[in-house]
Amino acid sequence: MIFRRVGFDGYRSVSFLQQKKYTRFLAQAAVIAAVYVVLTVVFAPFSFSEVQVRISEALTILPVFTAAAVPGLTVGCLLGNIVGGAPLPDVVFGTLATLLGAVGTRLLRGWKPAAAILPPIVANMVIIPFVLRYAYDLELPIPLMMVTVGLGEVISCGVLGLLLYKALYSRRKELFR
Repeated sequence: MIFRRVGFDGYRSVSFLQQKKYTRFLAQAAVIAAVYVVLTVVFAPFSFSEVQVRISEALTILPVFTAAAVPGLTVGCLLGNIVGGAPLPDVVFGTLATLLGAVGTRLLRGWKPAAAILPPIVANMVIIPFVLRYAYDLELPIPLMMVTVGLGEVISCGVLGLLLYKALYSRRKELFR
């Protein structure tokens, strides 16, 4: 039996079902993080530049199906940026953009999928151009980088993310219990 701290004066036991649910949540988050890292590293030439189509960003549709995708995507982005050799500002602010996008997608999960893909597109479109300017010393105008990053996000989150959504939707109850 696992015990969880209730307050200063005692503990309460956590039921087997709660343990199982928590374990499933952690496992789903870990798998999502691992897939994000692998996709980021394998497709690294497309993942780190001013015109980036980060294939792993297609996974940002997953918070529609499970809350475990929010920490999974966040940790996956953090590790993918570290393993990919990104500078510290990219590691920090790129991860922040992914976290904001994932939370936004989770909040819009009851809406149509086309609305749920907007938060990661907007978060990356606004944050990443500044990362490219100050972490990578790119001299392109910020508005131009917003357009190029936005287009890459539309491809990865919009097109690929919606394809992933359609592929998973019919099996969502089996995959994301």
